Parts: sequence; C-alpha cells; structure tokens
Amino acid sequence: MIRILLIDDDTQLATLLSQYFEQFSFELESATLPSQGIALLDQHHYDLVILDIMLPEMDGFEVCKTIRKDNDIPIIMLTARGEVMDRIVGIELGADDYLPKPFEPRELVARIHGILKRAQVNNESGNITDSVLTFETLCIDTGKRQVTMTDETLPLSSLEYQLLLLFATSPQKTFTRDELLNKLKGIDADIYTRSIDILVSRLRQKIKPLDLIRTIRGLGYVFVGKPT
Repeated sequence: MIRILLIDDDTQLATLLSQYFEQFSFELESATLPSQGIALLDQHHYDLVILDIMLPEMDGFEVCKTIRKDNDIPIIMLTARGEVMDRIVGIELGADDYLPKPFEPRELVARIHGILKRAQVNNESGNITDSVLTFETLCIDTGKRQVTMTDETLPLSSLEYQLLLLFATSPQKTFTRDELLNKLKGIDADIYTRSIDILVSRLRQKIKPLDLIRTIRGLGYVFVGKPT
C-alpha cells in the first residue's frame, strides 16, 4: 500500500483525502503542524509528501527546505494563492510538483500516480543496469539510486536525480528545454521553460565545484563530463 504524509492544518481536507484515497489503496497520515510532520518523516516510511504552503510555525517553503536536507522523498506542494512565483520557489527548494487550491481530489491522485510511476520506472531502469557511473569525483550508483561526491552523499530530490541520470547516460548530447520537460514529465508547463532552468541551476549548485553542465545559448544544456 502507498503511504502518504499530508502536512496541512486543514483537518477537513485531511479527512476528505483520507476517505477518497482508500479507493486507490493509498494510506494517508496527516500532521497539522510542520514539527509533527517532520517528526513523522524521521520515524516512519512514506512514499510521498503533500505539503501546504500556508502553515503555522513555519511556511511550507521552510518545511520543504528542511525535508530536502537529507530526504529525497517526492513532494507535492499545495498553494492557495496559485501564484506562479510560489510554484517557482517551491521547485527551487526541491518540490517535485505543485497543485493550486482548491483542487479536485482526482487531479491530486493523477499527479501522485504520475510521480510514483516515474520513480518506479527510474528504479527499474537503475536495477536493470545496476551500474556505477563516475565522472571525476561524482559517482552515480544506479542500483542504489545514490549520488556521492568525494564519498559524501548528495541529498538530491527525485527530479534532480532523474535529471542528473538523464545527463550522465547521454554525455555530450545537447538537450533542449522542451526535451527535458518531456522526458522528466514532472514539471508543470504552466511555468514554461523557467522551471527547467531552475532545476538545472539547483543541480549545478549541488555538484559544485564540478562544472559538468554547460548552457548552449539558444538551444539548451549539455553534460560535458567524461566517464572514468
């Protein structure tokens, strides 16, 4: 059964989703406070987090940032305002998707299925090859879905990992932003290609000081690393 953690102070929403999710074999656990949600994540296994932006104690952006320090669990952010900037900030901090409130529960389920399916395909791909890709001090273990630099594990989100693996398995290939959007299928087109730029920038920051991802003006991006 898929286990989902909802961090939202709307108890009515938690009740509604819990009942609705049952028909899809989703088990929902909820927390009304960020501190409670973070504690639950540390204590139990979940397959996905649904995170509201407007929360007591700290906002959803801070919660997302805290989770991403050491956890790559998929995160869907909920925003009542539905502003593009909120969505961009969420992606910058490591969210995998977002959904403006109010929303139809069936749309949320579709997004959950999409994220989990991508993760499953990615895992199966990694298990089949069961390989370790090395570029200088960067090491990608596809079997474990683990990325290290100089023996230190990098806390990559699921989208960051998928992007890095896409680049690393096709070095020297130039990808347009549209190609990356189509292959990742985890970024809403409402943000247009800005979301890809944010994701690439975030990945670059995490693999510094290595300079392996280059921008091709007017085209897109290319991974210039040479496997060792």
